[in-house]
Amino acid sequence: MTKTTRIGGAALNQTPMDWENNLLNIKNAIARARNEAIEILCLPELCITGYGCEDMFLSEWLPQKAMELLFDVVPYCDNIAVTVGLPVLFRGVLYNTTCMIRNKQALGFYAKQNLANDGVHYEPRWFSAWPVEKVESIETIQGRIPFGDITIQHGAIKIGFEICEDAWREDRPACRLVEKDVQLILNPSASHFAFGKSETRTSLVINSSSMFHCYYLYANLLGNEAGRMIYDGAVLIAGHGKLLASNPLLSFKDFNLTYQDIDVSKMPKTGKQDNIPPKEELFAQATSLALFDYMRKSRNRGFVLSLSGGADSSTCAIMVSEMVRRARKELGDEAFFSRLSYLNIEVSSNTTNQKLVKKLLTTAYQGTVNSSQSTFESARALAEEIGAVFHYWLIDDEVSSYTKKIEKVLEHNLTWQNDDIALQNIQARARSPIIWMLANIQGGLLLTTSNRSEGDVGYATMDGDTSGSLAPISAVDKHFILQFLKYAEHQLGYKSLEHVNNLAPSAELRPQERGQTDEEDLMPYPVIVAIEKLAIKLKKSPLEVYEVLKKENMEPDDILKTHIHRFYTLWSRNQWKRERLAPAFHLDDFNVDPRTWCRFPILSGSFKKELEMLTNA
Repeated sequence: MTKTTRIGGAALNQTPMDWENNLLNIKNAIARARNEAIEILCLPELCITGYGCEDMFLSEWLPQKAMELLFDVVPYCDNIAVTVGLPVLFRGVLYNTTCMIRNKQALGFYAKQNLANDGVHYEPRWFSAWPVEKVESIETIQGRIPFGDITIQHGAIKIGFEICEDAWREDRPACRLVEKDVQLILNPSASHFAFGKSETRTSLVINSSSMFHCYYLYANLLGNEAGRMIYDGAVLIAGHGKLLASNPLLSFKDFNLTYQDIDVSKMPKTGKQDNIPPKEELFAQATSLALFDYMRKSRNRGFVLSLSGGADSSTCAIMVSEMVRRARKELGDEAFFSRLSYLNIEVSSNTTNQKLVKKLLTTAYQGTVNSSQSTFESARALAEEIGAVFHYWLIDDEVSSYTKKIEKVLEHNLTWQNDDIALQNIQARARSPIIWMLANIQGGLLLTTSNRSEGDVGYATMDGDTSGSLAPISAVDKHFILQFLKYAEHQLGYKSLEHVNNLAPSAELRPQERGQTDEEDLMPYPVIVAIEKLAIKLKKSPLEVYEVLKKENMEPDDILKTHIHRFYTLWSRNQWKRERLAPAFHLDDFNVDPRTWCRFPILSGSFKKELEMLTNA
């Protein structure tokens, strides 16, 4: 008679160096796993410290603290085997490890062999890769135990390990584990969210279980851990080419447990289908979770937003509304208000989501003579629908005061013909001090509304519409934002968005008779997206971009050349702006934030020769 083994993974919502929170989540996940009769539990990568400790990993005290806390966890591992992730300083070198604990005894440390060093990851700055097949021993308070490229025998099951990046390499640990007849591979991970990544990751886990003739268990971190990265909290269990179990992604819970009974002597007969929501829904899920974690972990009292009635600020407002709706629905009132207990929100049986949004989001429409009635109505209607506080004031007096002062100094009047950019920018900048003042008084996070397309070409006023503590949408392009707002109107039920969805995006900084639109100032947004993907994500030259897009017949060749030239010129000129953008959530498979994904020199040759080649092509 064969024996089944219940294996499970727990996604944890951790915070760098928040020892109390991190340890509580670990212990609660273990307790829940024991209640569910789970025999082998996999917890995420670096779950004791948090993955995003950055240069604090270079200290000596942090890995020492992590080791102390590991042995605080050990007594909780009674009648269960648990992997716990932590950094370990071994012979003066720091390694990213996971420790297997069973029956209150640490059995050994597996050390990561491949370090992530692309995109948003810089692991080699802090960690060293462990040599293949090498096993040493390390002294602990429970004596000397194995350290390195280890396997663990658990009853009849031979267990091997990969940690996150290990699994994404061609020459991966699993290639050697299959030769050792390993039947179960555990993968504790900290794999950031990006559109489309979930499908890729699921395929990786399924294919790994098939290629290496084993059961494969993957457990990811969950939530907005350190400010920019979002983790989807995926727990995936596959066996011999079949997906056996998975959990809902992007949960608002502190931990999310998933398990499956397996029999290593048999291949599973059936699998399950893993359904991935559309991109617009993933955007709403990821951003609302990120805002919720950012607000509560920073202990801010909500959000303040300059609501212009346009697409970008409307999207930010919708995300706060979705944050309340989704978190409250999943957690229930008791857990929801417990997480926000520091706000001392008075709750009653008739506390609606709109009433909660009113406590958490304050908006202001800051009009000028160049603002339209259409955008005012758009802003007012949206604020009213979601329940946000809505203020309205004019900033013409401030703009006039600044303008008159500089005209007096220069001894001539400013005109739209000669001073267009300056006259636009002063309006955007005049809005900043008062909205910052409101945010300071209310103790809220000021949201900046810049999107990635604006970041590409610097179509934003520094210290104006870029002012803010947090930029929740600056990792997505404007074309996608326009698509999302239609989704939010028709699928999420925000009927007031019909106003903004019928407007052509405009900064509304020039006189209304000039008919200003964003795409007239720049180029069509789909063209920006197409150029951006090739130029920034794929690092192609102007001529290479032209040769690719010419085949797609997006627009006439001469106009396409003009737009490519404009993109590269504006990109080069505006790196200094991207260096100063507020912290942003990483949402796509690339972004233009120099602190996370795309580094570019502030001073450069601005692609001068390369653009000459484009012109002459």
